[in-house]
Amino acid sequence: MSDESSEVRKASANHGTTVLANEDAAVLARLGYKQELRRNFTMIEVFGISFSIMGLLPSIASTLTYSIAAGPVGMVWGWFLATGLLFVVGLAMADLGSAMPTSGGLYWWTHFFASPKTRNPLSFLVGYSNTLGLVGGLCSIDYGFALMFLSVIVIARDGAWTPSNGTIYGVFLVTVLCHGVLASVMSRIMGKLQTIFVVLNFVLIFATIIALPVGRKNRNAGGYIFGQVENQTTWPNGWAFMLSWLCPIWTVGSFDSCVHISEEAANATKAVPYGILMSIGSCWLFGFILNIVISACMNPDIATLLPGTYGQPMAQIYYDALGKNGALGMMSLLFIVQFLMGVSILVAASRQSWAFSRDGALPFSRFFRPISETFGCIPLRAVWGCVFLTAILGLLSLIAPAAAQAVFSLSVAGNNVAWAIPILCRVVWGQAKFKPGPFYTGDRMSPIIAWAAVIFLAFGVILCMFPVGGPNPTAESMNYTVVINSAVWGGALAYYYLDAYKWFTGPKITLDLDDLSESQEKALADEGLEVENLADARTGSISHPEEMSEKMA
Repeated sequence: MSDESSEVRKASANHGTTVLANEDAAVLARLGYKQELRRNFTMIEVFGISFSIMGLLPSIASTLTYSIAAGPVGMVWGWFLATGLLFVVGLAMADLGSAMPTSGGLYWWTHFFASPKTRNPLSFLVGYSNTLGLVGGLCSIDYGFALMFLSVIVIARDGAWTPSNGTIYGVFLVTVLCHGVLASVMSRIMGKLQTIFVVLNFVLIFATIIALPVGRKNRNAGGYIFGQVENQTTWPNGWAFMLSWLCPIWTVGSFDSCVHISEEAANATKAVPYGILMSIGSCWLFGFILNIVISACMNPDIATLLPGTYGQPMAQIYYDALGKNGALGMMSLLFIVQFLMGVSILVAASRQSWAFSRDGALPFSRFFRPISETFGCIPLRAVWGCVFLTAILGLLSLIAPAAAQAVFSLSVAGNNVAWAIPILCRVVWGQAKFKPGPFYTGDRMSPIIAWAAVIFLAFGVILCMFPVGGPNPTAESMNYTVVINSAVWGGALAYYYLDAYKWFTGPKITLDLDDLSESQEKALADEGLEVENLADARTGSISHPEEMSEKMA
């Protein structure tokens, strides 16, 4: 009897999974795409890829120089305010992600909502800004890993050794190649790995929350933690506080990875907004707690922590509280988690690159477009394309740290532009066309949230272009973010107006009539599409349902 009951439950579960898969494929069909990737990611695993890319504590450690320069007020309240505003951005993106979940979501949404005259160039710009922003994020994470890994060696040698730029790049290159191998051969269990990555992140977070107060006997008072203002820059105190926001802005990024993984997510219309908001919300809460603990346990003479004997403020804070062996242990756990961040962001970057190639927008799109069934239905060539580009961009670290930081800024400025434009297009041109998904902030609040998100993202782009040390920077302390990002944005638009305008007409239809299920045909019919003529239009492009119908009629 129990065997029969077990079989019934199994059959019921399989039926439910099949129905859900058909619904996901139908949603994707409405956007003009056939299902090509395997939906291996559950809702919690979609959250996991975003949260593991953020890598809360390793990212705080890598960017602590921005916030600690403004003292505990910058660390604690700067984090609280900036991450709260990033949550608003997440709400605006969750509205779109729930309604239209596709791997190339940002540029697809831009093309869907923008005006007829602007949709092609803006979609082209967003696609390139987002693709290079994610690759810049991979550069930043792997370079940060190299620095953390080498800081452990510096601690072990009691500060008697300093790694050269060549050594740093060598570790960086090996790391990037390892990530390429892991993203290729572990694709079938990549979703499950995200849960492990999340657990390791929380192990590190709670280990730090417990170990620092226990190890540090002379802790700072509450008045110092919540009210002490410092300024280790030559900017006015108010602007030094604003620059402290760069720590959370750098840390709580890449939540658009939930969008890029959406074609591999089960129940994507709910999993995508859940992943976005849960990852930002978790970082908001636990990052606030971590900054309080760090402020309580760090040396109040902040000048000794910038950059500290071991090259990173966090390494010095661990050393002061836990001693040499404790610092070695915590920094080792820190760089392990940082390494895992790189695996996750490479997965997200490769999916965006593949989606953009699917629509013919990247150079060598025909080469990067195929899906490898051998390695688990993943865009293998896109994975290694991202690896190769990351290795090339990382060569700038051999010139100077300032040049490397400018490339890494793509993950902030580039992504901010890519996030802001589709949200802006929706409220300016496309509000009437917007059809909410299961997650929706409401007719009244959604436009307000969208405008708040656009304003904050624009401010974030401006903020990350300022020299953090103060006005009148030297060549070594100059912030070259404006140069790198202007080259990307200007280059993308120049490419479009000089050549791509001849052939780029937006996202392409990849559906084939023979591949459609009944539920997909019904979904397309509900959109007013002529399904019987769909096979003839599979090489066309789409912009919105009305135009799509005209092309298919």
